[in-house]
Amino acid sequence: MTRPAERAPVLGGVERLRLDNGLRVVVAADPSAPAVCVAVHYDVGFRSEPVGRSGFAHLFEHLMFEGSERVGAGLHGRHVQAAGGTFNGITYRDHTAYHQVVPPEALERMLFLEADRMRGPRLTEATLAHQLAVVKEEILRNVTAQPYGGFPWIPLPPVLFGGYANTHNGYGDLADLDASTLADCTAFFDTHYAPGNAVLTVCGDVDPADCAELIRRHFDQVAARPVPVRTPVTEDRPTEDRRDEIPVPGLPMPALALGLRLPDPVAETDRYLAAAVVGALLGGGETSLLHRSAVREAGTAVSVHAGAGLTGAPLEARDPDVFVIRAMLPSPGTADAVADAAWDGLRSLADRGPDPAALARATARMAVERHRRLDRLGARAEQYGRFELHHGDAGLAAGLPGRIRRITPAEVAEAAADLAGQRRRSVLLVPAPTPGGPR
Repeated sequence: MTRPAERAPVLGGVERLRLDNGLRVVVAADPSAPAVCVAVHYDVGFRSEPVGRSGFAHLFEHLMFEGSERVGAGLHGRHVQAAGGTFNGITYRDHTAYHQVVPPEALERMLFLEADRMRGPRLTEATLAHQLAVVKEEILRNVTAQPYGGFPWIPLPPVLFGGYANTHNGYGDLADLDASTLADCTAFFDTHYAPGNAVLTVCGDVDPADCAELIRRHFDQVAARPVPVRTPVTEDRPTEDRRDEIPVPGLPMPALALGLRLPDPVAETDRYLAAAVVGALLGGGETSLLHRSAVREAGTAVSVHAGAGLTGAPLEARDPDVFVIRAMLPSPGTADAVADAAWDGLRSLADRGPDPAALARATARMAVERHRRLDRLGARAEQYGRFELHHGDAGLAAGLPGRIRRITPAEVAEAAADLAGQRRRSVLLVPAPTPGGPR
């Protein structure tokens, strides 16, 4: 780690450090916090999975809780809970995140736990079999058994993209999961879980100098390993319209999702944020353009929403990311009318610009939501780690509210014009015919 005299400058209250083994470190001290969060972000997600191993990044996230070299099988979570803390792990398209929130006196224990599994998780046939069963049950509960399970982030990408990285189901195909081997697990860890491919974030009631010493004590023991070269997954924009219609048994009502391509979240952050503001104006609540036209006036939709981010949250991924327009419909026959209303709203924003009062409300609401996310310790650590990993700037988390508030009407109009000029790519869920019943 760089020594105190050589530390990187503070960005938005965040100190950025780097160990000799390549591990990037973010420390954000907050003496007013009653706890401390230790988080690790690895630069590996759904889009890193090899062909034929869909769902493997998520499966490996589960395996990381099965213990490590000096921690017994299944004891990682128990150590966190014994300290009075909580823990979780989440797999995204471009990263996997782990975090623990504990009382400040348990900081070193959490650093030990994370360092030990970064050194080597407990990978055995037994732990693989156990977590395969857990993951398959999660898929059944959250996707297969739910009429809108995984909608729209599972069915929408295949109509927007062509490459495997962007189109496959990150939850995983059951046949792919069943084909996973212990050798696959070891290779995945060796390739993606190197310290140089990760960011360690510590937020809360810590002394930065003491925290740096504890981090050095535990993570300097993790040997450096080669870091994979990230392969770009950007694709050309679609040149034709397309809609996939998917029959779903037991569907209460039809659902439509339209997807449009966004500017690069990293290279064009301000243009991306302007598109996110377009989402708030178009379908961000009962005062939005699309709610007024499609729900209140025409009755072609029961509810609508529009916004940046395939999974509903902006800036969670690198390029390419998706602007999503979702609607619950009274019948499948109103899908075209809702799409027309969405494009009318986009063209209106592009041609005339946003209403100044509506823009002020939208940007204020989005900025407040960003501030609120920083209130929660775990969410703060998640944002700092993610922005350091994707953007190379953990301090961006604290700077986003101000950047959102400075977005101009001209930037909104430009973003709306870019969206309105794209082809219509969508997926429509419809109720499946009842066996033996009328079609």
